[in-house]
Amino acid sequence: MRRIVLDTNCLVMALPTQSPYHKIWSDFVKGKLEFCVSTEILFEYEEILAKKISQYFAEIVMNSLLNAPNLIRIEPQWRFNLINADPDDNKFVDCAICGNAEYIVSNDKHYAILNTIDFPVVNLLEIKDFVKLIS
Repeated sequence: MRRIVLDTNCLVMALPTQSPYHKIWSDFVKGKLEFCVSTEILFEYEEILAKKISQYFAEIVMNSLLNAPNLIRIEPQWRFNLINADPDDNKFVDCAICGNAEYIVSNDKHYAILNTIDFPVVNLLEIKDFVKLIS
């Protein structure tokens, strides 16, 4: 089973049933993917879903996540601070490293710096490429 960290923008893109990226959410719900999350990531998911869609929808998604056996809770004890352009993105990187995630799935260009860092290795895929990989 693939273990990933899903950036918030990609979670929002994967939720609509008509989205070309819905396979990510669907595979998670079916137990085919593991999502690594920290408390910080969960708070961001809820905040952005409530803001972009609705509080009610955010609660449904959060309940689905929190009750899923394939949600891997990680509370990083180490901060790597690999992304300087947007330090808020580091919570996803720290979670991926500490949770041994195969990929961070994100379309955010701030993560590109990870491709230049030899250690720790953090694999990055854009959402379209990850969907191709799992299809």
